[in-house]
Amino acid sequence: MPGYSARPPAIPTLLVDDAVVRVTRWDFEPGAATGHHVHGMGYVVVTMTECEFLIEDATGEHRLKRPVGEVYRRDAGVEHNVINGGKKPMSFIEIEYK
Repeated sequence: MPGYSARPPAIPTLLVDDAVVRVTRWDFEPGAATGHHVHGMGYVVVTMTECEFLIEDATGEHRLKRPVGEVYRRDAGVEHNVINGGKKPMSFIEIEYK
């Protein structure tokens, strides 16, 4: 994926990992990225701050702005790199269901 290796890493903090869910808090400084990955499980994201996502995937780059407290769901199989495309730190909670 373009730009992935030159970006600082986003910081994951594992909050819960049991038989039902894995809950991770993700913290991003401006420009930080998760790195390219594929989601093996369906998941829900809850934004903890306003998030200015820059998503890199097989179709290119996409910018999405999400407000504090927004919740959205994605199916297993999503493949992307998530980058903080804004000028402020951003955080979200990712809930993967097993």
